[in-house]
Amino acid sequence: MTDAADSPFRDLGPGAVTRRYAAGAAMFHAGDPSDWVALVVRGQVKIVEQTADSREVLLAVRGPGQLIGELSAIDGEPRSASAVAIDDVEVQLVDAAGFHAHLEAHPAAAVALLRMLTLRLRDADRKRVEFSSHDVLGRVARRLVELSTEYGTPDASGVRITLPLTQDELASYTASSREAVAKALRTLRDRRIISTDRRSIVVTD
Repeated sequence: MTDAADSPFRDLGPGAVTRRYAAGAAMFHAGDPSDWVALVVRGQVKIVEQTADSREVLLAVRGPGQLIGELSAIDGEPRSASAVAIDDVEVQLVDAAGFHAHLEAHPAAAVALLRMLTLRLRDADRKRVEFSSHDVLGRVARRLVELSTEYGTPDASGVRITLPLTQDELASYTASSREAVAKALRTLRDRRIISTDRRSIVVTD
């Protein structure tokens, strides 16, 4: 996982300010004006959408060194999704005009933004293929590999995923039902590939 100090966006200019959000706080909602961009310095943020029947769908997780709100700041459209602090979060926030000025003054940051958006587009394409070609067990296994790589801490048992996702969130992240995810996790436990406790998963194999 990228550290904020190593991020190409670590300095968003003199207009950037520090803002903090408590765990569970909404940072913005879908439909809000696109008036700022933030660099995550500490904590984790989930990007979510609401379905027509008010279910929450987890789209992505952003951590230290990553931007949130950049798409709307670029095209000027309202927020397409909501951002919610998973734990206590600290960000460096700059208004949209300041973000544009920063990119114009620092071509390397503009190139880094293009690379970041390209990676996210490739990841979205890969997930669409997975959703159409893998069963729930396969999708859950792939997300656990991804999460252990991004948010894993090695310990005596294996790699502990430190991101505190609920089974409902993991279900929405894999386009599955909670019941199907619970069954997939049980299968992985029976095969001794993972172990679980409350809001914690250890990848043992």
